[in-house]
Amino acid sequence: MLPTVGDLLGLDVVRRGSPQVVAGSSGLGARVRWVHVLELADVAHLLQGGEFVLTTGIALPSEPTLLARYAADLAAAGVSALAVELGRRYVGALPDALVRAAAGCGLTLIAFEREVPFVDITEAVHARIIDAQLEELRASERLHEVFTELSVAGATPDEVVRQAATLAGRPVILADLAHRVLACEPGSADPTRLLAGFARRSRAVSAAGPSGAAGPSGAAGPSGAAGPSGAAGPSGAAGPSRPEQPGRPGRTAYDEASGWLFTPVGARGEDWGRVILVCDEPPTGTDTVLVERAATTLALGRLLTRHRESLDRQAHRTLITGIITQAHADPAEAAVRARALGVPVDDRQLIAVVFRLSDPLGPLGALGVSAHARVLDVADVAAAACRTERIPALVGTLDDARAGAMLSLSPQADPDRVLTSLATLIRERLGNDQDGLVIGVGAAAGSIRDVRRSFLEASQVADVAAGRPDIRERPLFYRLPDLRLRGLLHLLRNDPRLQTFVERELGALLARDQDTDLISVLAAYLAAGGNKAAAAKNSHLARPTFYQRLHRIERILGTDLSSAESRTSLHVALLALEAARAGEAVRG
Repeated sequence: MLPTVGDLLGLDVVRRGSPQVVAGSSGLGARVRWVHVLELADVAHLLQGGEFVLTTGIALPSEPTLLARYAADLAAAGVSALAVELGRRYVGALPDALVRAAAGCGLTLIAFEREVPFVDITEAVHARIIDAQLEELRASERLHEVFTELSVAGATPDEVVRQAATLAGRPVILADLAHRVLACEPGSADPTRLLAGFARRSRAVSAAGPSGAAGPSGAAGPSGAAGPSGAAGPSGAAGPSRPEQPGRPGRTAYDEASGWLFTPVGARGEDWGRVILVCDEPPTGTDTVLVERAATTLALGRLLTRHRESLDRQAHRTLITGIITQAHADPAEAAVRARALGVPVDDRQLIAVVFRLSDPLGPLGALGVSAHARVLDVADVAAAACRTERIPALVGTLDDARAGAMLSLSPQADPDRVLTSLATLIRERLGNDQDGLVIGVGAAAGSIRDVRRSFLEASQVADVAAGRPDIRERPLFYRLPDLRLRGLLHLLRNDPRLQTFVERELGALLARDQDTDLISVLAAYLAAGGNKAAAAKNSHLARPTFYQRLHRIERILGTDLSSAESRTSLHVALLALEAARAGEAVRG
């Protein structure tokens, strides 16, 4: 970080001149980009801003009006400070006209009461400035490496924001143009306070405009000086450069009132959001490079993933996954994040819905459409349907076979009516792509704390319903009571007593590896209600072959399949076996 005027006054080589601040003490925090020794009165046009000007005053005019103009020109040029050595032109004190002019235009004016070699000051300060620029260059290179790796790895917006916050050591927020929080990494900050009233505060910053702009290469100092990355050396050469950014980083700005350093995110001339670094002090050039590199990575990521899920879906998926996995230690944090995405959770009926594809590839598999692409389509359609029905909801993918949604209904709403209307609309919009789609619904929750239980129930319901034998008319959606025996066995699938029952009923048959088709023969026979002819037809086997295999099953199990009780017991065991295998597939 570049030194301030106050930092320079603390250097031993400067203190030897007994410096006294005679005007503009409020500018001691201004950053010093370079030191110039100038003995001319007309020098403003030679300056670029951020200079610490040294002079003996021998060339300064005597007229008070000209001295006032000299001070005003330096202030307009953005110099950090003017230091005048007493003894040659001015003895004892600086002219009152110069002091008054400096105070009036906010120019920091310093008087050296003792003689000091200016070359010693320039050498000491320039060494420090160069060290600071090298350090910022190293930091910029490190940022470049980190964000390049994230781009190559196809990192999600949530991962990019998390890494940016880690590097900055401060909170980072990604918001869309509607001022909704798409990703947030609070770091050590309280997420509730960080996101409380975010949309209102974000709109206020947008409406008021930044109170202190940060240029493309560094944050502006109090005097308006350019940041370090745009510094010019003694020969006029530009300082450390920055790579071009698709998000046009010249629009990076710092709002002093909110403490936000922000830059737009977008590419091809179209912005879709902005990255916000929450600062507890004016940002440095490295902070600016960081938010701009984060914006670049996010912009490139969206270009590369435009055929995958939208940012809304990614943000919703992250929050839904966090609710299910209990990633948020405090449920209030999940509630704040939901509200920041425009979904109210207080005094609402929160209902989890899981959309499961029983055949993820479905009829489109032959065309090369991935399972994940189909789930993304289902999530997008479900989100659009929620918007049409004016239902606030979080909607995102869960895995390659499931999408999930958290519906937020008013206390007066009728859940059955809402779910029926929503499910009908989703199936209509999916058309032929709804083949194999099962919708599971969990019990309504009264708070965000209980939504996880609703999601687990909805997922279990969808899994069981997806495993049911094909039926001519599937309902629009399933709840746990709709699944009857299958639902009960699915809930009990990990119970040791049920597992013992399955082994007792089917163990001998399962142990015969050479007769793996016997289980399917038994399942077909039981599904046909003991009708051998219908079961043989459904199994595409000749009747003699099918009957022979049934006799083999009876010998292996030591049971009589003509007994209704035996068939019932075996049927329950088969359903329990299916539930256990489905659970293993989900975990795998």
